[in-house]
Amino acid sequence: MTVSMGCDKAGTPFVERFEKELAARGIECRILFDGKEDGCDYTDAAFAVGKSVAGGDSDLGILICGTGIGMSIAANKIRGVRAAVCSDTFSAKMTRVHNDANILCLGARVIGEELAVVILNAFLDGEFERGGRHERRVNKIKNAENGEF
Repeated sequence: MTVSMGCDKAGTPFVERFEKELAARGIECRILFDGKEDGCDYTDAAFAVGKSVAGGDSDLGILICGTGIGMSIAANKIRGVRAAVCSDTFSAKMTRVHNDANILCLGARVIGEELAVVILNAFLDGEFERGGRHERRVNKIKNAENGEF
């Protein structure tokens, strides 16, 4: 599995910690935007990670900004991205299981680093339930991306 990560300045410490966590799990990590540049915009990180996931270069993505909201909004503009802001483990797991989310967005000013690691692991451990109502609903989202309502 390959995970791409990006952040703005607020998320830099999380990315460094997550890189170690992913390595310990045997997951390849690609940091596409580290937030260390002055004046970096969360949108640049969101678009870089979103394109990587939607294009198949990465299996999943992780985005971190102050609240996670801006990252989520920006990433979700890319066809094929299902980015979710999560501040708890239940939401992180269920967004994978029920929504087939492929990008986790976190708010570095909303949750602490230790909780963020637990949320990250819940997201990674979730597996989409194929078939049935959840797949039907995700397919409706995909159809909407193509203008089919």
